[in-house]
Formats: sequence, structure tokens, C-alpha cells
Amino acid sequence: MICFKNAQKIDSIPLLDRAFHYGDGCFTTARFHQGNFELESLHRARLKLATERLYLNFDFELLDQSLALLKQQFSRLNGTLKLVLSRGEGDRGYAMPDHPADFYLMFYPKETSQFQPEFIQSGVLNQAIGLLMPNLVGLKTLNRLEQVMLKKEAQQHGWIEALVTDVQGSIVEGISSNCFFQINNTWITPELRYNGVHGVMRAEILSRMQHYGVSCEQRFIDMDQIKHIQSLFFCNALSPMKAATTLDHLNLDTQPCVDLFNTLNLSQFNSHA
Repeated sequence: MICFKNAQKIDSIPLLDRAFHYGDGCFTTARFHQGNFELESLHRARLKLATERLYLNFDFELLDQSLALLKQQFSRLNGTLKLVLSRGEGDRGYAMPDHPADFYLMFYPKETSQFQPEFIQSGVLNQAIGLLMPNLVGLKTLNRLEQVMLKKEAQQHGWIEALVTDVQGSIVEGISSNCFFQINNTWITPELRYNGVHGVMRAEILSRMQHYGVSCEQRFIDMDQIKHIQSLFFCNALSPMKAATTLDHLNLDTQPCVDLFNTLNLSQFNSHA
């Protein structure tokens, strides 16, 4: 792993960084494939929205400078990119310090290949997530304790991904993914009005659905509708489709997922998508 802070290579993080003390910041995780920063514009838009909502003073020139330094280190970039914004160092207490945010770029080199549908077994988790302060809904903040607890439960079942519901009894997303499913041959993705992450791959898939004329509803789905799910897949920036073969004891049809993958050309991405 290689890390830059404010476009300077580092190997440690300050003890007073508010990201450590309060989870005070946000992040996005992306993929480099054959030197291509996939869905770059959507990742930048995500960070921009978060800086506005969280009152983070951030100069995006630091992102460009850090990327330039990273590209100097490798002849061809392949791997996972994590971009983290922290409010930076501060005194003890919740009050926001009045200085620019600190920007961390972390890169994990790894050989990558063209996307293909993945097939997994899945289920519905017992733990439910809460409702968020409206200003935080959709943001990928540094506070991921809910996901840490959910991942622990999923691992006990041997699931890579699983459906997550909230305290109101609605389907929200996966643990580290958004979700799409078919009920009565109609594609649906949960409306994320009160919680959940507005994922870049979810946004890209919805955009492509609209472009290719594939109907998809965004609405609240109660838990009692789970038994009517015909097909289900999870998506995030590192995987556009993990199709579920089973959901608890329910066998699912993966062919509609594969057909959608091909229709939307989800094997192909570029930095301007």
C-alpha cells in the first residue's frame, strides 16, 4: 500500500487527526484498471457533495496532485484506490477546527481483470440499521460501525454479501454494496431517503438503465416482500454485479441478472462514465 497526505508521501497518521477520534470525514473507494480511474467523475461528485454537507474545506487540486504522484510510481495502475478526507488535527472536543481538510490517497496495487458477473449465496441479516440525520443520508462518512457489525454477522453465515433492513422494516442495501432485485419481473432498487449510501455504481447502473430503456423503480420495500424476490444482485465500485443464487432458503433466478449485465455493458467502464 502507498499513501499520500496532501500530495506528500507518508507512512504514519497524526495522533490528533479527527478521523481517528470522531470519524470526522468521508471517503470513496474506486478501482484502477489498466491505468483507468473507473467512474472518476462520479467519485469526484461524491466527494464534492460530502465536503458541502460536512463543511469540509477542501482544495481538489490536492486530489489531482496526488494522482499525478501516484502515476509516477507505476507504469500502469491496477488496483484499489481509497480517497479519504479528514477534518484534520484538532483540540479535544467536537467543535470544528477552522482550517482546510486533510486529504489522504491510499493505493493498494492488485492485478485487475475485466468485470464479469459474480455468483454468491446470500441471506437477510437479523441486525437492522438505524435512521440518519438528514444531512448525512447518502454520504460515505468515516463512521462505518454499522457495517462492521453487519459484516461480522454475515461472516458467521458464510455470506460475502447480504440484504440489510432498517429499524422501520424496509430493505436498504447490502453491507458494502447497493442492491437491485426483481419482484413480479420488475427491477427495483430501494429508495434511500432515511439511510444508506448513494453508491457510485448504483448511480451508474440507474443511468445506464435509463439510457437503454430498462425500467427500474426506486421505492420502499418492506420485509414481507422479501419472499417475492425473484432475482437479486449487489453492486459497488469494485464489483458491478454479485448475483445471488440463494437468499436464505429461497432459490433465485440469476439469468435476469446476467441479461441485465450484458444489456448495460457492465464489463466496460471509463473515467468519464
